[in-house]
Amino acid sequence: MVGFLPFIIKNSLRCKRRSLLTVVSAALTLCLLGMLMAMYNALYVADAPAEQALLMVTRNRISPAIKLPLEYENRIRRVPGVQQVLALQYFGGTYKDPRNIFGRYAVDRKRLFAMHADHRISPDQRLAFETEKTGAVAAKGLADRFGWRIGDRITLRGDFFPVTVDLKLVGTFENAQDNNVLLFGIDYLFDLLPERLRDRVFAFEVQADSPASVPRISHEIDELFRNAPVRTRTEAEHVYQLTFLSMLGNVKGFLASIALALTFTLLLITANTMAMVARERVREVGVLKTLGFSTVNILALILGESAFLALIGGAFGCALDEVLISFVSRLPVVIVPLSGMNLNGLLVGMLLLAGVTISVASALIPAWSAARTPILEALRFSD
Repeated sequence: MVGFLPFIIKNSLRCKRRSLLTVVSAALTLCLLGMLMAMYNALYVADAPAEQALLMVTRNRISPAIKLPLEYENRIRRVPGVQQVLALQYFGGTYKDPRNIFGRYAVDRKRLFAMHADHRISPDQRLAFETEKTGAVAAKGLADRFGWRIGDRITLRGDFFPVTVDLKLVGTFENAQDNNVLLFGIDYLFDLLPERLRDRVFAFEVQADSPASVPRISHEIDELFRNAPVRTRTEAEHVYQLTFLSMLGNVKGFLASIALALTFTLLLITANTMAMVARERVREVGVLKTLGFSTVNILALILGESAFLALIGGAFGCALDEVLISFVSRLPVVIVPLSGMNLNGLLVGMLLLAGVTISVASALIPAWSAARTPILEALRFSD
């Protein structure tokens, strides 16, 4: 087969326009398939980063929209294996325009950076956030997006809460997993709220002493509030993030159905191309057989041409995927796991293998039909 490679390449380039269209079609199809594979891997397969593997989220058992009493924090902290507990309150609100979408959370200023070592911030900015009540910190990607500078005033008009918060940006932090969030003090928010809305939060972020302790701690926290008026549900942070994604519907089924449609598209593209190739070369098959080429040799030549075009298309598709994924990683990310999306070596190999397999399978019938044509019939053939 290797000895036939120059022949395969020359045949592939014989009709340059058709080969180019086939490669482009395969590249676009495999590019979209690669994006789906990278997305599925980031959401459901890839392990959580080391820092995130220690984190859990405790929320209301019925719905994340129903708040928990702030007093739960001290009881959760006493569970063996719990290192830190951080109260979280989603503020929502509007910054200038409703289309400006990013995370806006009120947090415990004293514990935020002690718990999140992956949030890289300068010591002076961290101190300013912990000491200044109206201070806020933003992910660097978000600050760059709006052109915020240290000392800028940021006003959020409340929607869930009937207040407007006036914040001063005192720092920015870098975090590869979440580049689209603004954080400010929960004590400042409680000062603005009426009494009936204070001291209630939508969730607690819990840090375990080791990843192995996470299942046990989750169970013990939920058992702790089993008979409480407001019951809890504790789950790994990665799982918690996916609960919001599941609100959109059957995401796994949606991704699978698109992947199936793309596979069928690639099957049609290569089948059509190789059918034309096989029909054009019937007389050549007769000549090759006269020269001593066997049916298997001819079959290998035609299938090799299909595989070669698929490999070229797959290589271009993977290169395009890298560009698109790099672009997506810089966009405001609403679903945090997608910020870690990448096309690793395993996915590239699977993508190229899928492209070659589909192409060879689609070319098998026309290639077999041409290869088994008798010599006399092939030499008499005219299109």
